[in-house]
Amino acid sequence: MVPPSGDADGSDMPKRPSRLAAFVRLARPHQYIKNTFVFLPLFFGWKLSVPAALGSATLAFVAFCLTASAVYVINDLKDIEEDRAHPAKRNRPLASGVLSPGAALVFGAVLLVGAAVLAAWIGSVGFAAILAGYLGINILYSFSLKHRSLIDLACIAVCFVLRVFAGGVVTGVPPSHWIVLMTFLLALFLGFAKRRDDLLLSAAGCEKTRRSLDGYNLEFVSVAMMIMAAVVIVSYILYTLSPEVIAKHGSDKLYLTAIFVIMGMLRYLQITLVECKSGSPTLVLLRDGFIQASLVLWIVSCYLILYVERSRIP
Repeated sequence: MVPPSGDADGSDMPKRPSRLAAFVRLARPHQYIKNTFVFLPLFFGWKLSVPAALGSATLAFVAFCLTASAVYVINDLKDIEEDRAHPAKRNRPLASGVLSPGAALVFGAVLLVGAAVLAAWIGSVGFAAILAGYLGINILYSFSLKHRSLIDLACIAVCFVLRVFAGGVVTGVPPSHWIVLMTFLLALFLGFAKRRDDLLLSAAGCEKTRRSLDGYNLEFVSVAMMIMAAVVIVSYILYTLSPEVIAKHGSDKLYLTAIFVIMGMLRYLQITLVECKSGSPTLVLLRDGFIQASLVLWIVSCYLILYVERSRIP
């Protein structure tokens, strides 16, 4: 894959940035948004202004990003042939032949070494164990569990929860059972939306790229999505109205932020059920202005209630 040398006209020069871009695409940095769940305990534990906690959470975030990219490399190495049958995945660096398996293997090893170095730097055995568990679940997912219906989505949801626990370990803020439960439910909701898109592709004549699709159909997935959306919304409202949460945060106004949660969930349902564009939850977030606005307004309103209003309490 090394560009040929000795071309007098320098025609080999454009190939280098394309190779670098291929490694970036293989790492899938746009998926790093998922790892922001590491910051949830920091945010709801009022430690955003604590440099040590913020620094530890940032290092944990980067470690998860490197590990996640290594997992994507492993997954793409295993699924080269299946990805070539997918209308979108066939353009991935390995499936398209832009990168060789050997180069990808070396790249994945470098990413894992970087993650291990960061875990050692953080110096938390608990965090290292969680990161190793995250890696182990993802490897099992790539080689076997992703082909088992429901178990595949459970693995995805558990990995989101592990991110939250990791953030709690490195910041010294144990996540509440509310945050853990809602994270799991939200991940299931997004997972069902992704499976619905896979089913639509299969119905359109594309080859099945997931054996787990045999355990799903559009009716089941659509109903499951609506159930998860309803449970997420109800759980969030109960969380904001919980006496223990009100006492902990010193405010009874957190329920107002449920407005943005409800509208964001409804918009995602609209994208999935009406527009049929739920193939990648991350890309939906990056491209949809309505969901972006809902998320920003939720973060801002939570900050104002949890930090600004709380600072005024004598």
